[in-house]
Amino acid sequence: MRAKRISANAVALVVALFFAFPTYWMVATALKPRKDLLSTDYDLVPKTVTGDNFASAWNKPGFLESLGNSLLVTLSAVAAALVVGLLAALALSRMRFRGRRGFVMMMLIAQMAPFEALLIPMFLMMRDLDLLDKLPSLTLIYFAVTLPFCAWTLRGFVNGIPLELEEAAMVDGCGRWGAFRRVTLPLLGPGLVATSVFAFVTAWNEFLYALSLINDQSKQTLPVWLSGFKSNFGTDWGGAMAASALFTLPVLVFFLIVQRKMVTGVTAGAVKG
Repeated sequence: MRAKRISANAVALVVALFFAFPTYWMVATALKPRKDLLSTDYDLVPKTVTGDNFASAWNKPGFLESLGNSLLVTLSAVAAALVVGLLAALALSRMRFRGRRGFVMMMLIAQMAPFEALLIPMFLMMRDLDLLDKLPSLTLIYFAVTLPFCAWTLRGFVNGIPLELEEAAMVDGCGRWGAFRRVTLPLLGPGLVATSVFAFVTAWNEFLYALSLINDQSKQTLPVWLSGFKSNFGTDWGGAMAASALFTLPVLVFFLIVQRKMVTGVTAGAVKG
């Protein structure tokens, strides 16, 4: 048993290092001076550490505006997708109505559609709604893209919560809404965390629609802003790596915030109702 445990831990460590290495290389490259960036020596540890690349990325025009635009669009889309997805999941899990299975199948098919293949119809739709070059267009698109996954995933979590818990709470005097709020919703913490993280990462990293629908530089998002480090004269690899490291920080912060709710969500509902 001990040998198996050591082997499993060793394999897990190797896999973790494999996936963590690109992030480490990005940060290490961002900390290198410009003269060391194009060196043929693959230094895993920078010989000289500098913060000039981070200062260059932070002071690059449009960073704070693009950061604000990305946060506004992403958080709005994620919040809307979670609310609507949760309501849809409750209806599909707790109610029996004609066409329920067909609707579930349609959600599954919607997730299989290539995101890039919908660019032209989405562009025409936003043009007809007079939403081109406006941030609400990205919010609507990211909401539509993440909603099927949120509803599908949350439906599985709702199915995993026994209906008897809600019925017991209703017997004790809670209404249907009170039973959901006091019992089911706290137990859905892990599901809400998982779906919110996926939705946040999907909307945060999206580049194609942000580039195609937004022409005003004051309304561009961070992925489009990141492309500005490449020009006809070459690529500022140090600045690009530093900007990419800054780009990942909001995702990390968001995960740390919602991750706190995961443990409390697992146990909070078990003692309520």
